[in-house]
Amino acid sequence: MPPIIETRQLHHLYSAGTPFEHPALNGVDFSAQAGEYLAIIGRTGCGKSSLLKLLLGEEIPHSGTVETMSGLVVSYVSQNTDHLRGSLTEFVRTQGLDGSRFRTILRKLDVPREQFEKDLADYSSGQKKKVLLAASLCTQAHLYVWDEPLNFIDVISRMQVEDLLLACRPTLLFVEHDARFCDEIATRRIRIQRE
Repeated sequence: MPPIIETRQLHHLYSAGTPFEHPALNGVDFSAQAGEYLAIIGRTGCGKSSLLKLLLGEEIPHSGTVETMSGLVVSYVSQNTDHLRGSLTEFVRTQGLDGSRFRTILRKLDVPREQFEKDLADYSSGQKKKVLLAASLCTQAHLYVWDEPLNFIDVISRMQVEDLLLACRPTLLFVEHDARFCDEIATRRIRIQRE
């Protein structure tokens, strides 16, 4: 079966405030097959976020290739939760989610029912992250790309995220600094190094 996504000799070039370009990705080669959980591992500044941006189709300077399956649908969870505001009902509508399933997943992540009536702007950072994770898991996609999904998430909820992933079995590409989560979830690691 052909891979969902594949990179060959991928380099990202950035100026870093100087007129010179510096490579952030060191010839990254990998492919993702359906059902894999791929952890992107590397030190700060090695290009993990740049890799995610390239995989999401952002136009940033690079060399090498990114090939995706025809009609690829990606569900992305960003590190940033600041944009969340308005009612949960409106969020469900604008995201095109199954409201019942979405709220069930939020409950599995220990978001109290009474929170559902509040403005998303008033949610804690951890609750906002749970909203994004639940929305992603309710989205039909070929590939799920999560950038530091466990930021602001407590230990019990981290285990609940693991359980949901193991139940849903999405193809997942993620950046996460929680070593235990990577050990429990990742089927393979993609190591990124700077040149």
